[in-house]
Amino acid sequence: MLTYLKSLPSHARILLSPAQMRLLIRRSEFGLIAVAALVGVMAGVGVAAMSWISQALHQLVFGIPVGERLSSASSLSPQIILIAPIGGGILLGLLLLWLRKSRKKPMVDPIEANALHGGRLSLTDSVIVAVQNLISNGFGASVGLEAGYTQLSSGLASKIGLLLQLRRADLRILVGCGAAGAIAAAFNAPLTGAFYAFELIIGTYTVLSLAPVVVSALIATFMARLLVGDAFLIDIGKFGTVMPADYLPAIVLGIVCAGAGILLMQGVTYVEELARKSSISPIFRPALGGVVVGLLGLVDHQVLSAGHGALHVNLNQSMTISAVLAVLLMKSLASAISIGAGFRGGLFFASLFLGALLGKLFAYCTPYIFEHATLTPVVYAVVGMSALSVAVIGGPLTMTFLALEITGDFPITALALAAVITSSVVVRTTFGYSFATWRFHLRGEGIRSAHDVGWVRNLTVGKLMRTDVRTAPVTMPLDEFRKEFRLGSTQRVVLIDERGTYSGLILLPDIYAAPREENNEPQSLTAFARYQNDVLLPTMNAKQAAAIFDKTEAEALAVVSNQTERKVIGQLSESHLLRRYAEELDRRRREVSGEI
Repeated sequence: MLTYLKSLPSHARILLSPAQMRLLIRRSEFGLIAVAALVGVMAGVGVAAMSWISQALHQLVFGIPVGERLSSASSLSPQIILIAPIGGGILLGLLLLWLRKSRKKPMVDPIEANALHGGRLSLTDSVIVAVQNLISNGFGASVGLEAGYTQLSSGLASKIGLLLQLRRADLRILVGCGAAGAIAAAFNAPLTGAFYAFELIIGTYTVLSLAPVVVSALIATFMARLLVGDAFLIDIGKFGTVMPADYLPAIVLGIVCAGAGILLMQGVTYVEELARKSSISPIFRPALGGVVVGLLGLVDHQVLSAGHGALHVNLNQSMTISAVLAVLLMKSLASAISIGAGFRGGLFFASLFLGALLGKLFAYCTPYIFEHATLTPVVYAVVGMSALSVAVIGGPLTMTFLALEITGDFPITALALAAVITSSVVVRTTFGYSFATWRFHLRGEGIRSAHDVGWVRNLTVGKLMRTDVRTAPVTMPLDEFRKEFRLGSTQRVVLIDERGTYSGLILLPDIYAAPREENNEPQSLTAFARYQNDVLLPTMNAKQAAAIFDKTEAEALAVVSNQTERKVIGQLSESHLLRRYAEELDRRRREVSGEI
């Protein structure tokens, strides 16, 4: 890298063009690490700024003292508790009304961006999502800020990558760096942030992505600590010693958390489906959801906002079973209604809070089921946090490292790992989705992770087909056909009717191999036509086309404009499709390994 810099003119060493920066990043890992460090700085500042704005809104709207958390505030006005979520819903409705006129395309989150769009995120849309998240959280809706953190940080990272004209693989890594920095800063947990990026945003771990992602997470954590101090620390207090007999209760807790996570995701879906089936406009749904959240807040204000304060209160105090169960049910209901009604936010912190409550509830039952268990309710709460979060969010190692960075204790981390793996396997085998991928599934997207599948969709039949197709009218006499298409002149001829509509595919060897008729009556070409109902569309991707080839066992198929008009526009062979598919696969492999 130094040799390359020395070869540049003196003025270019001060300010490199995007093309030169791109070349620098390609030639050396240090270039990408430097950009990742910049992304980490921006992520840490962004998380600190959003957190400060949210706290300022809580102080302004609810009148809480400086330094106090909304969900653990000692005294709140009942009128404000009821009115504030409704006011936030009205603001979101007005913002949605404006977005309907100004933003026609749906907003893309970091997982979808990396899976389908090669890391391309709109910074404007990311800022809008962050603003929506701040309004939702700031006015008391039961959602966390993590969705806004990751969206804003990943959007900034994508913008930097696009300005530098980075290649697809580097841009995807940079988006992961943004998300890693956001989560690391939000929880003061760089390992958690890094593996959040690997498991949920990038979709895989590679040696090349390790350094940029970890650097971004570390710098973002440092920046957040510098700006907001210990505001993001989760203090679990004192905990006991882990014994071998404690692993079985932890595994059972993992199964319980898996079931609770599935119920929570389906609860959100049920509320959204109920809202869609109603005649209520999406503009008014957040305000109506705010009414329900406000009423729940009147019963117990621990359901308001993300629940940072309530989590600390519930971790370190003794509570009755009925009290824990009541908070658990109301927080679950408030979170499901908030997101289902249209408030913008995620379930990351809500799942941590609910997991802690479920862990404490499980701890009260443990002595009656597992007589040799020795864990304290606080340890069960930590295990429950990790197990329920992995059920909802995904990322087993992410949630395991969160337990490690919260406790600093390896035996508890091993216990959490057992519960996390159990929960993850149960959810994957019985439900099959995390919260994000479940929502993709509901709208028709077949995304199970952030693995890069966008290139498959971009490799369409329209881009692969040949347009120099030889056609013949279906009414052409056989003798005339033989004169027009000599053996060896082509392999296939597409038949069309008088309107130009596709009528079948003829293999030329079939014509010349057929016995000649003794009489002079012309033989119809339709007797030799194949694949009359099997065609390709230009919008199909390579995977869909390969499935059709496999089903029909054809060597080549005609490409038609659409299923209605069936105008022939091209032809595609299976050998060419598979060759191009293999070339693209090899290209992605070399990008991941750093060969190109």
